[in-house]
Amino acid sequence: MGVAMRSGHQPAVPAVPDRTTPGRTLAGRLPVCGLPAGRQTPHNPAARAARGRQAQRQGLAAEGRVAQALAQAGWRIHGRRVRTAAGEVDIVAERDGLLALVEVKSRGDLRKAAEAISPRQQQRLLLAGAILQGENPDWGRRGMRFDAWFVAPEGQLHHVPDAFREMG
Repeated sequence: MGVAMRSGHQPAVPAVPDRTTPGRTLAGRLPVCGLPAGRQTPHNPAARAARGRQAQRQGLAAEGRVAQALAQAGWRIHGRRVRTAAGEVDIVAERDGLLALVEVKSRGDLRKAAEAISPRQQQRLLLAGAILQGENPDWGRRGMRFDAWFVAPEGQLHHVPDAFREMG
């Protein structure tokens, strides 16, 4: 089972291939952002734990912003941080019978956020989607798609609908 990257238009920036799968990238579908990459902290366990807590808070805030944007656009939120045997889905939403499994990434810039959705993670989300549809047969009667939302530190949101899909 492979994953096909969706692209409905020419990217605003050249694509940076994923290191594990040539030609597979979401980063090429983003506008140029121009944000600094952020500071690196020297390795020590306390600093690493603090960075982890900060990243978790930022991730929760980003997911909240995306869930709010989806709700304002008429999507019904079935759940946030929905756990399946295949792993966690950040947001599960539905509108007009279309189920969207949403992956939210928040990084120092939008390109880094897009690069964070690896082919392995895409496969995990595909499996999670199959599990959720099996457990909830009333969800997604008109189909299912996988959306990516990228959140930059200043709050800029970028939505890539139908970001990837299973190859037949």
